[in-house]
Amino acid sequence: MPIYEYQCKACGHHLEKLQKMSAAPLTDCPACHAAELQRLVSAAGFRLAGGGWYETDFKSSGKKNLAGDSAPAKGDSTASSDA
Repeated sequence: MPIYEYQCKACGHHLEKLQKMSAAPLTDCPACHAAELQRLVSAAGFRLAGGGWYETDFKSSGKKNLAGDSAPAKGDSTASSDA
């Protein structure tokens, strides 16, 4: 489910709300109770919940693809073979 950002035009209150994509946008501000809440255009935020396709699902022997790994993958060579 996406996380939407809202801001009240009346009082300036800012909030984030986890909603279904099919849900109607919020209109009432929880701070001042005015019907001036407006959905903001922002980078998409979402939450992964439940089982799914994660980094470690199909790894064997505890291997992980981490940025700090020092061993290069097979077939990768950083040194030139032409000396």
